[in-house]
Amino acid sequence: MKLTHIALITIASFSLNAQADLLDDIQEKGVLTVGTTGDYKPFTYFDGSNYSGYDVDVAKHVAEQLGVEVRFVNTTWKRLVSDLKDGKYDIAMGGITRRMSRQLAAEQSQGYMTFGKVFLVANGKEAQYDTLQEVNVPSVKVGVNIGGTNEKFAEQFLTKATIVKYENNLDVPKAVSAGTVDVMVTETPEALYYQTIDKTLQAVREENPFTKSQFGYLMPTGEQRLLNTVNFIMDEMKLKGVDETLMKKNSLM
Repeated sequence: MKLTHIALITIASFSLNAQADLLDDIQEKGVLTVGTTGDYKPFTYFDGSNYSGYDVDVAKHVAEQLGVEVRFVNTTWKRLVSDLKDGKYDIAMGGITRRMSRQLAAEQSQGYMTFGKVFLVANGKEAQYDTLQEVNVPSVKVGVNIGGTNEKFAEQFLTKATIVKYENNLDVPKAVSAGTVDVMVTETPEALYYQTIDKTLQAVREENPFTKSQFGYLMPTGEQRLLNTVNFIMDEMKLKGVDETLMKKNSLM
């Protein structure tokens, strides 16, 4: 009886030790796969051929530090976590808001930028749409991307407004510019970016956002070594000024 018990413990211990470690797998394959939506400038953008943006540059830096190549995998905001769980990529990156629901479904890295929810409107209409009360009426059309925190914000705070949902986040600022929708729910960096590159658009409440959050990266549940390593690389980026260099490159500073 004792021997059987000891044997079972030994087998269990061996099984735990033999479990695959994602960081080891990445180094063995020589490739870091990164899931990203490619529709959230200036963090991730896919032009049909290449990916660019701040988090794309960070992904390349992380891969370089690990001594591997990087391969980008297209996903959507709606499938972001489910694709990660299904093993379609090792890490999700690209302007991803840290939030409790994601923490319960995956591992989240430390935050790397503080921001808040704001509005993007047609230039000259800032005063018309600078409060939740002014936007939260049926006559106001609010554009959001499906599956992200912008949709969650609209569903919580803009229940009376007419919500127009887009599969591709890049289509929402275009809709504001064209007058198809009145307001886009977005975050401070994205709103300021579009205000800079498109003079028909204007950020609202960029200095006093409705919420405060941070961006982070997602990794599969239980992959503590990969999480620790990514956090270490992020600390080193801050220490050596790599993050600032990449932010300046992508018009975030």
